[in-house]
Amino acid sequence: MTDMNTQITIAKECDYPSPLMFAGCDPTAKIRYRTDADYVRVFPCISPGQDDPVTAFERAGPRAMITGNSEEMVAGILTCGGICPGLNDVIRGLVMSLSHHYGVKRILGIRYGYAGLAPDGLPPIELTPEKVDEIHRDGGTMLGVSRGAQDVGVMAEQVLALGITKLFVIGGDGTQRGVMELSEELNGRKAGVSVVGIPKTIDNDILWVDQSFGFDTAVDIAARVVSDAHVEARSTERGVGIIKVMGRDSGFIAAHAALASLEANVVLIPEVEFELDGSRGLLSFLEGRLAKKDHVVIVVAEGAGQELFQTLEADQKDASGNKLHRDIGDLLCDRISDYFTNLGKPVKLKYLDPGYSVRSAPACGTDRIYCTRLAHAAVHAAMAGKTAMMVSRWSGHYVHVPLDLVTTGRRKINPTGSLWRTVLEATGQPCLVNNSTK
Repeated sequence: MTDMNTQITIAKECDYPSPLMFAGCDPTAKIRYRTDADYVRVFPCISPGQDDPVTAFERAGPRAMITGNSEEMVAGILTCGGICPGLNDVIRGLVMSLSHHYGVKRILGIRYGYAGLAPDGLPPIELTPEKVDEIHRDGGTMLGVSRGAQDVGVMAEQVLALGITKLFVIGGDGTQRGVMELSEELNGRKAGVSVVGIPKTIDNDILWVDQSFGFDTAVDIAARVVSDAHVEARSTERGVGIIKVMGRDSGFIAAHAALASLEANVVLIPEVEFELDGSRGLLSFLEGRLAKKDHVVIVVAEGAGQELFQTLEADQKDASGNKLHRDIGDLLCDRISDYFTNLGKPVKLKYLDPGYSVRSAPACGTDRIYCTRLAHAAVHAAMAGKTAMMVSRWSGHYVHVPLDLVTTGRRKINPTGSLWRTVLEATGQPCLVNNSTK
């Protein structure tokens, strides 16, 4: 990966001085402009004897020159995929920065994601600082969301018809693929439109992002549910608590919620296979745990254990192109209940799925800060003519990441890495496969 291309595409050259001079209204707080030569190392950790190639991302921030008179620009904002905490915070941050920092007069909110750029989509709404002033107090997104792709040529036509020169797209990896395709289409037409992606995934599974916004909120809520399940389980004879959390292909919420609560005895994630039966399977472990402690708490990511299902067609996908998964929560409830009933030792099982409560919550304090800073970084990037890129926080710094790197896969927990090791040490769970070399 040391020869990876981190060059950012330019939609339009910068030939106009930035209207930014001071931070806010303080004439003593002069703006420190960034240049494209300011960078952040992609690989900050170097092992002994390893080469030290300088592979780097552009550092985000305001540039001294922008693409034109910002008062004549038209900005567009849209949100795609599922809802998650922080979407309204990002919208608010974009509008406030565009309006107050750069003086953009017209900001359009595209309704219901990419569907709002289709011929039969709802007309956009005008966004102003007054209109977005209090939206951060609410969960979800004031613009609405949708899943599924639209014809990229048709979307480009609509962007141009609306006069949009700066388009901000908030969404996950599928959405960012759309950003890349739309950027390429508009660049091919020499339209000079900057299309900037802002990473949104509650699962925390987008590549080249330290952590996605909404994740802290999700972990806080999920951890409280894990703690509640522990109280419930230990308050009954042979109590079993099962908490299913979001995580289609990556188990970050499950892992972090377990560590945040320190009440989980088993964590099941998509990255690590497990078995139900056999002397080293989950059911055997639960039997031993209940014999010793009389209660057990299991945290399971929604995409875990898919190898236990035999009937799902391999190519079934949802509207966003994501592989459909079977319900691991229902399977665990049925198999655990049947197993202990057949042993003559029935359990008191409580199953909790806080998914909708997590998705629809307003952002917590740390996420709110993060959303605002991401939004401001995205505005600065667009003003500098950047396109086909995503703003990101990497190694604690805000950077520009080209989308052809982002769309190559998903971020996952490394089963041999420090995070999963910490989870295993905190829970004390064993290897849950009968063949230890599997």
